[in-house]
Amino acid sequence: MPEISLAERGDAVREATEYGERDSARTGDDLRSAVDIGAHLLKLRKSRGLTLQEVSTLTGVSASAFSKIERNELSPTISTMQRIAQGLGVELVTLLTDQDNSVGAFGGRRSISRAGAGSRHTTGTCNNVLLCADLKNKRATPILTTVTARSPDEYPAWAKSEAEIFVMVQEGTLVVHSRLYEPLELNKGDSVYYDATTEHTWTSKGPTNAVVLWVLVDL
Repeated sequence: MPEISLAERGDAVREATEYGERDSARTGDDLRSAVDIGAHLLKLRKSRGLTLQEVSTLTGVSASAFSKIERNELSPTISTMQRIAQGLGVELVTLLTDQDNSVGAFGGRRSISRAGAGSRHTTGTCNNVLLCADLKNKRATPILTTVTARSPDEYPAWAKSEAEIFVMVQEGTLVVHSRLYEPLELNKGDSVYYDATTEHTWTSKGPTNAVVLWVLVDL
């Protein structure tokens, strides 16, 4: 394996810290098992004739990190993917699913997610399942998440986005960490609604992973 300089190593750590999560135990095939996010982003960027620098300006994600996400070398968090979606003017589910969302919205629409179904997106701290991902033009994205992190230190960066979040605990104990408030402990059946523009993150408390149903609402 070729050696890299300390400067190069530091750049790689900073990129993973700010924009996503790297898991050395997972292979590239594992990262693409649910949906090829990198291919989605590359196709979208090329179709708009955008350079990496231009897409970086639009999304706030560095050109280097964006390139690594396109190559599936960096596993982005939901928060990072939302920043990309907002910057490119597309829906989050468009980037995280294989669904064809080209059909316009119409009255009386609905979407059904059966038990165990949904579009999966896994990072080093959470296992996410996007629900009703086939429905287009919705401001609210429902997600079922199993929180595997036990400490805020496990997150390369705390989440922050132009959104509001509703969370209800389905199993276990969830701790919501915020830059504004003391850690909030929620047990099964408890819920909270908060402004996601303030940095925040989640951890599980105890031996069992917390399972939460949450809704990400674009502002």
